[in-house]
Amino acid sequence: MKRVGIHPSDVKLLPDGRGWLLAEFGGDTIEEAEARCRELFEATKGVDGFVEEKHFEDPEETERLWIVRESGLSATAHVPGEAASWEGWEDAAVPPERLGDYLRGFRKLLDRYGYSGALYGHFGQGCIHTRTDYDLRTREGIASFRSFIEDAVDLVLSHGGSLSGEHGDGQSRAEFLPKMFGDELVDAFRRFKSIWDPRGKMNPGKVVDPYPIDSNLRIGPDYKPRKTKTAFAFTRDDGNFAKTTLRCVGVGLCRKEEGGTMCPSYMVTKEEAYSTRGRARLLFEMLEGETIQDGWRSEAVKGALDLCLACKACRSECPVNVDMATYKAEFLSHYYKRRVRPRQAYAFGLIHWWARLAAGAPGLVNGFAHAPGTRGLAKAAAGVAPQRELPLFAAQTFRAGFRQRPGSGPPVLLWPDTFNDNFHPETLRAGAEVLEAAGYSVGIPRVQLCCGRPLYDYGMLDLAQRQLRQIVRTLRPQIRAGVPLVGLEPSCIAVFRDELLELLPHDEDAKRLSKQSFMLSELLERTEGWKPARLPKKALVHGHCHQKALMGMSAEEQVLKQLGVDYDLLDAGCCGMAGAFGFEREHYDISIACGERVLLPAVRAVDRDTVVVANGFSCREQIAQTTDRRAIHLAELIAMGMNGA
Repeated sequence: MKRVGIHPSDVKLLPDGRGWLLAEFGGDTIEEAEARCRELFEATKGVDGFVEEKHFEDPEETERLWIVRESGLSATAHVPGEAASWEGWEDAAVPPERLGDYLRGFRKLLDRYGYSGALYGHFGQGCIHTRTDYDLRTREGIASFRSFIEDAVDLVLSHGGSLSGEHGDGQSRAEFLPKMFGDELVDAFRRFKSIWDPRGKMNPGKVVDPYPIDSNLRIGPDYKPRKTKTAFAFTRDDGNFAKTTLRCVGVGLCRKEEGGTMCPSYMVTKEEAYSTRGRARLLFEMLEGETIQDGWRSEAVKGALDLCLACKACRSECPVNVDMATYKAEFLSHYYKRRVRPRQAYAFGLIHWWARLAAGAPGLVNGFAHAPGTRGLAKAAAGVAPQRELPLFAAQTFRAGFRQRPGSGPPVLLWPDTFNDNFHPETLRAGAEVLEAAGYSVGIPRVQLCCGRPLYDYGMLDLAQRQLRQIVRTLRPQIRAGVPLVGLEPSCIAVFRDELLELLPHDEDAKRLSKQSFMLSELLERTEGWKPARLPKKALVHGHCHQKALMGMSAEEQVLKQLGVDYDLLDAGCCGMAGAFGFEREHYDISIACGERVLLPAVRAVDRDTVVVANGFSCREQIAQTTDRRAIHLAELIAMGMNGA
């Protein structure tokens, strides 16, 4: 077993190295912190069991190491195949020089109670976090939990430690503070608190006159959540939506105000109810049934979910991978069961069918939607904000003009998504051109299909499931032949990677299709011998939320590097359009606020020679409707280089 160390001379390469040194090793100056770091580092060489150290000097390596450290909670909170783990003794600390003795004693204590707990935290400070598989559902299990905590308190105090090394005492520590501070000092706490809060109304039961540690548990012998049948399989939570509502452990990373994408509605409202954590808590309360008693019909839950942009950022950025977009779709499917939905649900949720009708007379539809005398009526009928412009239908869809060319290369299916097919067929034409130049024989599905992405936003899950069954049935020969499916719209490929498996969990062909579905950049990256024409231009790149959450942007960046493009990949969060969200009258202000955080000012600031690249249809619409620039798809950028533009 190797012990990985960080040499003091390298530690500044870590993100915010100076702050990290002071936080981990203390001291009034950086020099004192560095000296303490060096002292501890050298001391470990004499510890029994020390094998070797590794120095991390490369900034990318140190950043990856830091990510591993920060992933401790998510890696231990929900381990497949293992019992649920809980906080309760996750913040004890001892002097660093006594850490080894404490950990050996703590491991013996876990073994004595039959518990397991993964350890992580701030070893340089002697502060250890753990989540433990207590049984908190039975009275016997809770009694064992209490006994364990009492013994753990005695253990950490025997090593001169603290019950709370980093976080507050709260309810989980307050009962045992007299053991650490003594009755006289705790009584002084009580008298001081009573000066400011004589009636005990401010956060009662904490620090002084505490609630017992085994009271007010989130679950317990009386926890009996409502049983419910769901459309999604929730395979990560054993098909149990009640377990899904327990996934959030309250870290609060969704409450950050800059960087990343999660959670766009919180970033612009600063309201807890619109954070991923707040919504997860409401869903828990809904199933628990005590505070929220109207279940799937709850207006409180609906109101909190209404501003969820379904960006799926929490699916990857949340430490425990809460997936609020899926929870929202599930909730709305129950909320609107045997109910009429808002008009925008029918206008946008059923866009695949409306677009097929419009394709027969696009000029007539565009005239009605944009003529001065009727455009207001068209927007009102669809629930569209008056500030928005409805997209123009193309004179001819991509599908109508597509002619498969004979070729000897490997076959590939290009997915004609509803949006690009009907509004921007030039994007799909560029995609087909790029794939053919890469050596593929390009085909499209023989019938018009839709992944159902707009349906999820309005909870139309029965219809979405039927759409997916039709796709699998229609494409079965190509699926079983291993033909890759390439999409240009990230939200469609996200469906094949995610929702497809949750709505058809037992369909083997669905599983195959999920593995055979790629973004254009992903397929090009794995295409042997593909070398694009160089395009020495500058580009401002905005990543689609679903692409960042489920597919990542590494393949996109690799293709841009191969093109020779000098690009800037924005850390812009969600564009704010989020499918139909930003078109809706009720969501317009939130949509604009999301876009104005980073993306839209960045687009306005770049010079005219810089190309703006955005793969998402909704992202390009947000840019087009709020700036004087038009963004293009990566496929169009590659085609520019091929055509010598």
